[in-house]
Amino acid sequence: MAPGANIGDFIGLFEATHGTAPKYANKDMINPGSLLLSAVLMLEYLGWVDAAHSIETAIEKTISQKTVTYDLERQMEGAVKVSTSQFATNIIANL
Repeated sequence: MAPGANIGDFIGLFEATHGTAPKYANKDMINPGSLLLSAVLMLEYLGWVDAAHSIETAIEKTISQKTVTYDLERQMEGAVKVSTSQFATNIIANL
């Protein structure tokens, strides 16, 4: 769940740090955390610190509730595995 940012003198580019993983396309199972945290970095870069903090806090709360995608579920005792879309819905609910 590492975000990515490439910031130059005049522009910033924000992206997930992993590859595209085409074998997982349309399977609704991948953790969107890297992309969401990249968006947090973008919002901070744009000066929208409150919005960035709200999203980051919602992600942290969702993970602490142990309703997570398969990659985190297998590492967390007592966690419940959910789809990408359900994980995102839970994050939105925690905003």
